[in-house]
Amino acid sequence: MNTKTKIGIIICDRYRRCAGGKCLRSMKNREGAFSIYKDTEAELVGFTTCDGCPGGNVEYAGEEMVKNGAEVIHLATGLVVGYPPCPYINTFKAFLEKRYGVKVVVGTHPIPKKYLEMHTHLGTWEDPAWKTLIEPTMSDEETRARYD
Repeated sequence: MNTKTKIGIIICDRYRRCAGGKCLRSMKNREGAFSIYKDTEAELVGFTTCDGCPGGNVEYAGEEMVKNGAEVIHLATGLVVGYPPCPYINTFKAFLEKRYGVKVVVGTHPIPKKYLEMHTHLGTWEDPAWKTLIEPTMSDEETRARYD
């Protein structure tokens, strides 16, 4: 591995009791949105929730993560697969990038098969804007099934 990338993860507050297993596994295995680090050492420097709608913790979390060396902040897959998906995801991304000058990636672990099937049925992600947001976490069918 050539370099090290320091990463922060912000999860949806609906999943505040999440132990981060899928995010951490995908980071270790370089799956989902973490596939961009295939030739890079990745170090987690922060993991927290947004603090619930409308994201009261995003400002503080971003600041703390950057102080801890975060170069990239991932908005966890839970913000995309929740029912409904986070209505503030684009605002969080734009704010964090502008305020702290960090790259923001939407997604962490691959979208589990069961969520893809339900959101496809509901038509949640038919808007082209969503296609761009979910693309880093789509993965192949076999990988998605492992994250169910």
